[in-house]
Amino acid sequence: MNLPARLLLVVGIFVLAAGYWLTDFDAHFAFFGDGRWKPTRVADAVNGKVLFAAGGCISCHTTPGSEDRVHLGGGKPLKTPFGTFYPPNISSDPQDGIGRWTETQFIRAVRDGTGPDGKPYYPAFPYTSYRHMSPDDAADLFSYILTLPPVSEKPRAHELAFPFSIRRGVVLWQLAFLEGTVIEPAGNQSESWNRGRYLVEGIGHCAECHSPRNIAGAIIDEKRFSGGPNLEGKGIVPNLTPDKTGLATWSEADIANLLKDGFTPDFDSVGGSMAEVVRNTAELNDTDRMAMAIYLKSLPPISGQIRSK
Repeated sequence: MNLPARLLLVVGIFVLAAGYWLTDFDAHFAFFGDGRWKPTRVADAVNGKVLFAAGGCISCHTTPGSEDRVHLGGGKPLKTPFGTFYPPNISSDPQDGIGRWTETQFIRAVRDGTGPDGKPYYPAFPYTSYRHMSPDDAADLFSYILTLPPVSEKPRAHELAFPFSIRRGVVLWQLAFLEGTVIEPAGNQSESWNRGRYLVEGIGHCAECHSPRNIAGAIIDEKRFSGGPNLEGKGIVPNLTPDKTGLATWSEADIANLLKDGFTPDFDSVGGSMAEVVRNTAELNDTDRMAMAIYLKSLPPISGQIRSK
C-alpha cells in the first residue's frame, strides 16, 4: 500500500472513530459528568405542580380517551413530517413509567434530552426549551409527578421512516441544534418580565409550536414566535409577536385573559390543542399569566402568515 493510500485509510479510520464517539450515547455523559444536573436544594412538590401546569405535561402524556387528566400513560400521537411520535408513560409506575428513575436521571432527560439508558430523545419532546429550566425546578417537577398515580401501560413505539428511525443520529441533531442554558434574570427588566420570560421560553415551551422550523426540524431563530405549521391539520399556529400579523392589537390583559378563559378580544374561543393549553394555564395564578403576557408583548415584532378565518 503506497503512502497516499495509507494516509487515506488513517483519515478514514479517524473520521469513523470520531463519528462513532460523537453519536455514542453514554460517552458524552461519562465525559461531561453529572454536575450540570445537580439541584441545590430539597425538591418542592408545590412548585412542581405549578411547573407541571405551565409545561402542559398532561396535554401529551395523558392516555388518549382517559377521563382522568393525570392518567399519565402516554401515547397521544404527534404527527410530524418525520413520522408519528407517541409520548411515553411518565407516571410514577416503576415498570412502565418513571417510578424508578433517580432525580439526576429526570433532570438530565428534561434538560439534555437523554434517557437513563443513555439514548437521546427525539426533539418532539421539547427539551430544547426545558433546558432553560434550572435543575432545582426540574427536580421540583419530578417530585410532583411522583405524587401522581402510577399507570401500568406501554404506549406504542414511534412510527418513523428511515433514516429518522435511527436514534443514534439524534445525537448529531443535538450537537447541531441543542443550545442555551438556564435562563437567568435580566437586571434591567422587571420581576414580572423575568418571570414571564422564564415561563414562556422555558417550561411553557411556547416557541415549540409557534415558530417555523428548518428542514432538520429545528426552530428558525430569526422567526421565533412568528407562527408555525399546524400539525393537527391545515393552516398555521398563530404569530405571538406584537406584529400586525400577530398580537399587535392585543393588550397584555387580552393575552392574560385568553390564558385564563380561552377567549380572544373578539369573544371567539380557542380550539384544538390551544384549548388544552388553556386548560393548563388556567391553573396558574393571575400573576404568572400576566407575566407571560408582559413578556410576549415585549418581543420584537416579526412578520408572519396571516391566519385565515
